[in-house]
Amino acid sequence: MSVPRSPSGGSPDPLAALDASAWALAAAVGTMRDALSAPLAEVLVASPHRSAVLEAAGLLSWDGGVPVPHPSLVPADGPTGGSAVQARLSSLRQAVAAAAQEASVPSGGGWAELDDEVLLHQGRASAATGRALATRVVPELPGLAERLGSADAWVLDIGTGVGALAIALARELPRASVVGIDVLQRALDLAAGELAEARDVADRVILRHQDVAEVDEPGGYDLVWLPAPFLPEETLVLALPRLVEALRPGGWLVAGTNPPAGDPLRAAVGRWNAVRNGGNACDADRMAEVLAGTGLGDVRRFPTVPGGPVLVAARRPDA
Repeated sequence: MSVPRSPSGGSPDPLAALDASAWALAAAVGTMRDALSAPLAEVLVASPHRSAVLEAAGLLSWDGGVPVPHPSLVPADGPTGGSAVQARLSSLRQAVAAAAQEASVPSGGGWAELDDEVLLHQGRASAATGRALATRVVPELPGLAERLGSADAWVLDIGTGVGALAIALARELPRASVVGIDVLQRALDLAAGELAEARDVADRVILRHQDVAEVDEPGGYDLVWLPAPFLPEETLVLALPRLVEALRPGGWLVAGTNPPAGDPLRAAVGRWNAVRNGGNACDADRMAEVLAGTGLGDVRRFPTVPGGPVLVAARRPDA
Protein backbone atom coordinates (compact mmCIF):
# COMPACT_ATOMS: atom_id res chain seq x y z
CA MET A 1 0.00 0.00 0.00
CA SER A 2 1.37 3.42 -0.92
CA VAL A 3 1.91 5.79 1.99
CA PRO A 4 0.00 9.12 1.70
CA ARG A 5 2.08 12.26 1.79
CA SER A 6 1.63 14.97 4.39
CA PRO A 7 -0.48 18.03 3.44
CA SER A 8 2.72 19.96 2.75
CA GLY A 9 3.73 17.39 0.17
CA GLY A 10 6.84 16.43 2.11
CA SER A 11 7.35 13.39 4.29
CA PRO A 12 4.72 10.63 4.49
CA ASP A 13 1.74 11.21 6.78
CA PRO A 14 1.57 8.29 9.26
CA LEU A 15 -1.95 9.18 10.41
CA ALA A 16 -3.32 9.08 6.88
CA ALA A 17 -1.63 5.73 6.35
CA LEU A 18 -3.26 4.34 9.49
CA ASP A 19 -6.63 5.64 8.35
CA ALA A 20 -6.22 3.86 5.02
CA SER A 21 -5.14 0.69 6.83
CA ALA A 22 -8.35 0.71 8.87
CA TRP A 23 -10.38 0.78 5.66
CA ALA A 24 -8.23 -1.98 4.18
CA LEU A 25 -8.95 -4.13 7.22
CA ALA A 26 -12.65 -3.39 6.85
CA ALA A 27 -12.45 -4.51 3.21
CA ALA A 28 -10.71 -7.73 4.23
CA VAL A 29 -13.19 -8.58 6.98
CA GLY A 30 -16.16 -7.77 4.77
CA THR A 31 -14.77 -9.97 2.01
CA MET A 32 -14.17 -12.86 4.40
CA ARG A 33 -17.69 -12.47 5.79
CA ASP A 34 -19.26 -12.57 2.32
CA ALA A 35 -17.12 -15.59 1.40
CA LEU A 36 -18.82 -17.60 4.14
CA SER A 37 -21.91 -17.83 1.95
CA ALA A 38 -20.49 -17.57 -1.59
CA PRO A 39 -17.29 -18.65 -3.41
CA LEU A 40 -14.45 -16.24 -2.65
CA ALA A 41 -13.66 -15.71 -6.34
CA GLU A 42 -17.25 -14.59 -6.97
CA VAL A 43 -17.14 -12.25 -3.97
CA LEU A 44 -13.94 -10.63 -5.22
CA VAL A 45 -15.23 -10.13 -8.75
CA ALA A 46 -18.60 -8.83 -7.56
CA SER A 47 -17.08 -5.91 -5.63
CA PRO A 48 -14.27 -4.51 -7.82
CA HIS A 49 -13.69 -1.33 -5.80
CA ARG A 50 -13.37 -3.24 -2.54
CA SER A 51 -11.13 -5.77 -4.26
CA ALA A 52 -8.95 -2.92 -5.53
CA VAL A 53 -8.36 -1.95 -1.91
CA LEU A 54 -7.34 -5.52 -1.13
CA GLU A 55 -4.97 -5.50 -4.11
CA ALA A 56 -3.37 -2.25 -2.94
CA ALA A 57 -2.95 -3.77 0.52
CA GLY A 58 -1.11 -6.79 -0.89
CA LEU A 59 -3.94 -9.22 -0.13
CA LEU A 60 -4.93 -9.87 -3.73
CA SER A 61 -3.38 -10.26 -7.17
CA TRP A 62 -4.77 -11.24 -10.56
CA ASP A 63 -3.77 -13.92 -13.02
CA GLY A 64 -5.41 -13.27 -16.37
CA GLY A 65 -8.57 -11.95 -14.77
CA VAL A 66 -8.64 -14.70 -12.14
CA PRO A 67 -8.30 -13.43 -8.54
CA VAL A 68 -5.44 -14.89 -6.51
CA PRO A 69 -6.09 -14.09 -2.83
CA HIS A 70 -3.41 -14.08 -0.17
CA PRO A 71 -3.84 -17.19 2.07
CA SER A 72 -4.76 -14.99 5.05
CA LEU A 73 -7.79 -13.72 3.13
CA VAL A 74 -9.22 -17.20 2.58
CA PRO A 75 -11.71 -17.97 5.38
CA ALA A 76 -11.67 -21.37 7.02
CA ASP A 77 -14.57 -23.67 6.29
CA GLY A 78 -17.71 -23.90 8.37
CA PRO A 79 -18.00 -22.71 11.98
CA THR A 80 -14.28 -21.96 12.27
CA GLY A 81 -14.47 -19.45 9.44
CA GLY A 82 -17.49 -17.80 10.99
CA SER A 83 -15.73 -17.57 14.34
CA ALA A 84 -12.68 -15.96 12.72
CA VAL A 85 -14.84 -13.30 11.10
CA GLN A 86 -16.64 -12.66 14.39
CA ALA A 87 -13.28 -12.19 16.11
CA ARG A 88 -12.15 -9.62 13.52
CA LEU A 89 -15.46 -7.77 13.76
CA SER A 90 -15.21 -7.71 17.54
CA SER A 91 -11.69 -6.29 17.33
CA LEU A 92 -12.87 -3.54 14.98
CA ARG A 93 -15.79 -2.67 17.26
CA GLN A 94 -13.48 -2.46 20.27
CA ALA A 95 -11.10 -0.20 18.32
CA VAL A 96 -13.99 2.13 17.46
CA ALA A 97 -15.06 2.13 21.11
CA ALA A 98 -11.52 3.02 22.15
CA ALA A 99 -11.44 5.89 19.66
CA ALA A 100 -14.75 7.25 20.95
CA GLN A 101 -13.81 7.00 24.61
CA GLU A 102 -12.79 10.27 26.21
CA ALA A 103 -9.21 10.41 27.46
CA SER A 104 -10.52 11.41 30.90
CA VAL A 105 -12.50 8.18 31.20
CA PRO A 106 -10.45 5.64 33.17
CA SER A 107 -9.43 2.58 31.18
CA GLY A 108 -9.20 -0.91 32.54
CA GLY A 109 -12.94 -1.43 33.06
CA GLY A 110 -12.65 -4.53 30.97
CA TRP A 111 -15.51 -6.46 29.48
CA ALA A 112 -18.07 -4.74 31.70
CA GLU A 113 -17.68 -1.61 29.55
CA LEU A 114 -18.58 -3.43 26.33
CA ASP A 115 -22.13 -3.64 25.06
CA ASP A 116 -24.01 -6.91 24.61
CA GLU A 117 -23.37 -7.05 20.86
CA VAL A 118 -19.59 -6.94 21.33
CA LEU A 119 -19.75 -9.51 24.13
CA LEU A 120 -21.75 -11.86 21.93
CA HIS A 121 -19.48 -11.41 18.89
CA GLN A 122 -16.30 -11.86 20.92
CA GLY A 123 -17.74 -14.79 22.82
CA ARG A 124 -19.01 -16.61 19.75
CA ALA A 125 -15.61 -16.18 18.14
CA SER A 126 -14.10 -18.16 21.02
CA ALA A 127 -15.99 -21.25 19.85
CA ALA A 128 -13.20 -21.78 17.32
CA THR A 129 -10.69 -21.94 20.17
CA GLY A 130 -12.84 -24.53 21.91
CA ARG A 131 -12.98 -26.69 18.82
CA ALA A 132 -9.22 -26.37 18.26
CA LEU A 133 -8.54 -27.18 21.90
CA ALA A 134 -10.67 -30.34 21.76
CA THR A 135 -9.68 -31.61 18.32
CA ARG A 136 -6.06 -30.49 17.90
CA VAL A 137 -4.56 -30.01 21.34
CA VAL A 138 -6.25 -32.63 23.52
CA PRO A 139 -5.12 -35.56 21.30
CA GLU A 140 -1.51 -34.34 21.57
CA LEU A 141 -1.43 -34.21 25.38
CA PRO A 142 -0.52 -37.61 26.86
CA GLY A 143 -3.40 -39.30 28.60
CA LEU A 144 -5.85 -36.43 28.24
CA ALA A 145 -8.06 -37.82 25.46
CA GLU A 146 -8.56 -41.00 27.47
CA ARG A 147 -9.47 -39.03 30.58
CA LEU A 148 -11.95 -36.84 28.72
CA GLY A 149 -13.54 -39.92 27.19
CA SER A 150 -14.70 -41.00 30.63
CA ALA A 151 -18.19 -40.29 31.92
CA ASP A 152 -16.77 -38.64 35.04
CA ALA A 153 -14.51 -36.22 33.12
CA TRP A 154 -14.69 -32.54 34.07
CA VAL A 155 -13.43 -29.43 32.29
CA LEU A 156 -13.17 -25.92 33.77
CA ASP A 157 -13.68 -23.00 31.37
CA ILE A 158 -12.41 -19.81 33.01
CA GLY A 159 -13.92 -16.52 31.83
CA THR A 160 -16.64 -18.37 29.97
CA GLY A 161 -18.30 -15.13 28.81
CA VAL A 162 -21.36 -15.99 26.73
CA GLY A 163 -20.54 -19.70 26.99
CA ALA A 164 -19.55 -20.35 23.37
CA LEU A 165 -16.25 -22.04 24.20
CA ALA A 166 -17.88 -24.20 26.88
CA ILE A 167 -20.58 -25.27 24.44
CA ALA A 168 -17.98 -26.07 21.76
CA LEU A 169 -15.98 -28.17 24.22
CA ALA A 170 -19.08 -30.08 25.30
CA ARG A 171 -19.92 -30.85 21.68
CA GLU A 172 -16.43 -32.04 20.81
CA LEU A 173 -16.02 -33.98 24.09
CA PRO A 174 -19.36 -35.81 24.25
CA ARG A 175 -18.74 -37.56 27.59
CA ALA A 176 -17.22 -34.69 29.55
CA SER A 177 -19.02 -32.09 31.65
CA VAL A 178 -17.94 -28.45 31.44
CA VAL A 179 -18.11 -25.81 34.18
CA GLY A 180 -17.94 -22.24 32.89
CA ILE A 181 -17.19 -19.47 35.39
CA ASP A 182 -17.18 -15.70 34.98
CA VAL A 183 -17.25 -12.61 37.19
CA LEU A 184 -19.52 -10.67 34.81
CA GLN A 185 -23.15 -11.54 35.53
CA ARG A 186 -24.34 -9.79 32.37
CA ALA A 187 -22.17 -12.13 30.27
CA LEU A 188 -23.57 -15.13 32.14
CA ASP A 189 -27.11 -13.92 31.45
CA LEU A 190 -26.24 -13.87 27.75
CA ALA A 191 -24.64 -17.30 28.15
CA ALA A 192 -27.88 -18.68 29.56
CA GLY A 193 -29.60 -17.62 26.36
CA GLU A 194 -26.90 -19.21 24.22
CA LEU A 195 -27.10 -22.43 26.25
CA ALA A 196 -30.88 -22.56 25.85
CA GLU A 197 -30.26 -22.78 22.10
CA ALA A 198 -27.71 -25.59 22.56
CA ARG A 199 -30.12 -28.25 23.73
CA ASP A 200 -27.80 -31.04 22.62
CA VAL A 201 -25.25 -30.23 25.34
CA ALA A 202 -27.18 -28.11 27.84
CA ASP A 203 -27.25 -30.90 30.42
CA ARG A 204 -23.43 -31.09 30.48
CA VAL A 205 -22.63 -27.36 30.76
CA ILE A 206 -22.83 -25.61 34.13
CA LEU A 207 -22.57 -21.82 34.34
CA ARG A 208 -21.38 -20.25 37.56
CA HIS A 209 -20.81 -16.68 38.77
CA GLN A 210 -17.36 -16.94 40.34
CA ASP A 211 -13.99 -15.21 40.47
CA VAL A 212 -11.19 -17.47 39.28
CA ALA A 213 -9.11 -16.33 42.28
CA GLU A 214 -11.71 -18.01 44.50
CA VAL A 215 -11.73 -21.43 42.85
CA ASP A 216 -11.48 -24.03 45.61
CA GLU A 217 -12.01 -27.50 44.12
CA PRO A 218 -8.90 -29.62 44.75
CA GLY A 219 -8.60 -32.44 42.24
CA GLY A 220 -11.82 -31.51 40.50
CA TYR A 221 -10.82 -31.23 36.84
CA ASP A 222 -9.02 -33.16 34.11
CA LEU A 223 -8.60 -30.05 31.97
CA VAL A 224 -8.52 -26.36 32.89
CA TRP A 225 -8.79 -23.73 30.15
CA LEU A 226 -7.22 -20.39 31.10
CA PRO A 227 -7.55 -17.39 28.73
CA ALA A 228 -4.56 -15.71 30.36
CA PRO A 229 -4.52 -12.31 28.53
CA PHE A 230 -8.03 -11.49 29.75
CA LEU A 231 -7.20 -11.67 33.46
CA PRO A 232 -5.72 -8.81 35.50
CA GLU A 233 -2.14 -9.51 36.51
CA GLU A 234 -2.99 -9.64 40.21
CA THR A 235 -5.87 -12.07 39.57
CA LEU A 236 -3.63 -14.32 37.50
CA VAL A 237 -1.04 -14.46 40.28
CA LEU A 238 -3.69 -15.37 42.89
CA ALA A 239 -5.49 -17.85 40.67
CA LEU A 240 -2.68 -20.02 39.33
CA PRO A 241 -1.89 -21.92 42.55
CA ARG A 242 -5.61 -22.62 42.99
CA LEU A 243 -5.91 -23.85 39.41
CA VAL A 244 -2.95 -26.18 39.84
CA GLU A 245 -4.69 -27.62 42.91
CA ALA A 246 -7.94 -27.90 40.96
CA LEU A 247 -6.31 -30.30 38.50
CA ARG A 248 -6.53 -34.00 39.08
CA PRO A 249 -3.09 -35.67 39.16
CA GLY A 250 -2.03 -36.08 35.55
CA GLY A 251 -4.50 -33.42 34.40
CA TRP A 252 -3.62 -30.56 32.08
CA LEU A 253 -3.90 -26.79 32.21
CA VAL A 254 -4.00 -25.08 28.81
CA ALA A 255 -3.49 -21.31 28.72
CA GLY A 256 -4.40 -19.16 25.76
CA THR A 257 -1.69 -16.53 25.28
CA ASN A 258 -0.59 -13.92 22.80
CA PRO A 259 2.55 -14.62 20.78
CA PRO A 260 5.60 -12.47 21.48
CA ALA A 261 5.07 -9.25 19.51
CA GLY A 262 7.01 -9.09 16.27
CA ASP A 263 7.28 -5.31 16.05
CA PRO A 264 6.97 -2.25 18.33
CA LEU A 265 3.54 -1.23 17.03
CA ARG A 266 1.93 -4.60 17.71
CA ALA A 267 3.64 -4.76 21.10
CA ALA A 268 2.27 -1.35 22.08
CA VAL A 269 -1.22 -2.15 20.78
CA GLY A 270 -1.17 -5.42 22.68
CA ARG A 271 -0.29 -3.70 25.94
CA TRP A 272 -2.93 -1.00 25.47
CA ASN A 273 -5.60 -3.53 24.56
CA ALA A 274 -4.71 -5.65 27.59
CA VAL A 275 -5.08 -2.66 29.93
CA ARG A 276 -8.36 -1.53 28.33
CA ASN A 277 -9.84 -5.00 28.72
CA GLY A 278 -8.67 -5.32 32.30
CA GLY A 279 -6.12 -7.97 31.33
CA ASN A 280 -2.37 -8.37 31.19
CA ALA A 281 0.44 -8.45 28.62
CA CYS A 282 1.87 -11.86 29.60
CA ASP A 283 2.90 -13.52 26.33
CA ALA A 284 3.57 -17.18 25.48
CA ASP A 285 7.22 -17.06 26.56
CA ARG A 286 6.36 -15.62 29.96
CA MET A 287 3.42 -17.99 30.49
CA ALA A 288 5.61 -21.02 29.82
CA GLU A 289 7.98 -19.83 32.55
CA VAL A 290 5.14 -19.10 34.96
CA LEU A 291 3.50 -22.52 34.52
CA ALA A 292 6.81 -24.30 35.04
CA GLY A 293 7.29 -22.24 38.19
CA THR A 294 4.00 -23.50 39.65
CA GLY A 295 5.25 -27.08 39.64
CA LEU A 296 3.50 -28.13 36.44
CA GLY A 297 5.63 -30.07 33.98
CA ASP A 298 5.83 -31.19 30.35
CA VAL A 299 5.21 -27.63 29.10
CA ARG A 300 4.19 -27.58 25.44
CA ARG A 301 3.19 -24.91 22.92
CA PHE A 302 0.61 -25.04 20.16
CA PRO A 303 0.55 -22.13 17.68
CA THR A 304 -2.82 -21.49 16.07
CA VAL A 305 -2.61 -19.25 13.00
CA PRO A 306 0.32 -17.04 11.94
CA GLY A 307 0.46 -14.13 14.35
CA GLY A 308 -2.47 -15.57 16.32
CA PRO A 309 -2.80 -16.95 19.86
CA VAL A 310 -0.41 -19.59 21.18
CA LEU A 311 -1.82 -22.27 23.48
CA VAL A 312 0.59 -23.20 26.27
CA ALA A 313 -0.11 -26.50 28.03
CA ALA A 314 1.38 -27.95 31.21
CA ARG A 315 0.62 -31.08 33.22
CA ARG A 316 0.18 -31.71 36.91
CA PRO A 317 2.49 -34.57 37.91
CA ASP A 318 0.86 -37.90 38.74
CA ALA A 319 0.42 -38.55 42.42
